[in-house]
Amino acid sequence: MQDARVDKLAKVLVGYSVGVRRNDLVRISASLVAMPLVRAVYREVLEAGGHPLLRITDDQCQDIFYELADRHQLRYVNPLALNEIETVDCTIGVWAEENTKSLSRVAPQRQATVSQARRPIMDTFLKRAAKKGKGRLRWTGTQFPCPAAAQDAEMSLAQYEAFVYTAGLLHHADPATEWRKISVRQKRVADHLNRCREVRFRTPQGTDLRVGVRGRRWLNCDGHENFPDGEIFTGPIEDATEGVVCFSFPAVHGGREVHDIRLQFKAGRVVDASASKGEEFLHRMLDQDAGARALGEIAIGTNYAIQQYTRNTLFDEKIGGTFHAAIGAAYPESGGKNVSGLHWDMVCDLRQGGVIEADGKIINRNGRFLRADWPQPVRRRP
Repeated sequence: MQDARVDKLAKVLVGYSVGVRRNDLVRISASLVAMPLVRAVYREVLEAGGHPLLRITDDQCQDIFYELADRHQLRYVNPLALNEIETVDCTIGVWAEENTKSLSRVAPQRQATVSQARRPIMDTFLKRAAKKGKGRLRWTGTQFPCPAAAQDAEMSLAQYEAFVYTAGLLHHADPATEWRKISVRQKRVADHLNRCREVRFRTPQGTDLRVGVRGRRWLNCDGHENFPDGEIFTGPIEDATEGVVCFSFPAVHGGREVHDIRLQFKAGRVVDASASKGEEFLHRMLDQDAGARALGEIAIGTNYAIQQYTRNTLFDEKIGGTFHAAIGAAYPESGGKNVSGLHWDMVCDLRQGGVIEADGKIINRNGRFLRADWPQPVRRRP
């Protein structure tokens, strides 16, 4: 029997997150592991009057590709894939893997080569997502609870399912209404930050990072482009990041975990980078192109239904009481101009003495906003 929460998630993704309309061409991309949710989304797209386009991948085929592809194959840009992202009206990505560590032994240079090759596709995606009105690409991505992700999170599958669906507020009768309420609170934060020149992040664990944001747009992430959601972000001024950030959790990219990352910025660029594990991979990613050493995103996590690290960026970057920074490509709708084949989110915990200052005034202490009408921790039932 199909889990009722899967059908509920499909309704939210199609009806709220991307808002499928009659005659929309809707790409549904996923691995074979996620087929229960794929089928539910497919059904919802049809009922909304859209045209579903399935793009199903196989994790083992990806393994074969990285094992056997030569350089010209690694660098190949599929014209059909590029045309597809230029054409579809909506794209719904469902993430689920058989083995989240399958790429961990792939040479970093091979992964960097593929990342660079797919840059035209990423650039087109980002430009279309930033458009207003006709021609805008509406997109969302979500996690399907699967055994591999549950294992990474150190949970049973049933525990992980409860975690995923609670993070998306699917335990409410009308999740979309709940996300609209959250949107109102988050907008207040975004409106305030949109008037600021600089945001500073400090923690007792060594972070002291100043980010120039004057004239950039802080975006309110309320369940449309990621699901679950819960963050406010912008694209920093490219040459106005200064200081040091010590990330609290292992950063996962391309199947690899990099631990205890410390980045030092000067005039907007990473001038020193270290890690206790995966340092070579970190350096390879930073050196892949000119934009990889600049910040493309700075963000504050506001989803207080998520409180634990799970080795899944979709959730970890949303943890209420954290901030995250992404090296590499910026989202054009934020005003960010940095271009790169990389976009790698890394998370810093503020809940043990951290503060956020906006133009010299503290707005967040110990992971909590000081204003009561901004996002606040979830009240637990006694």
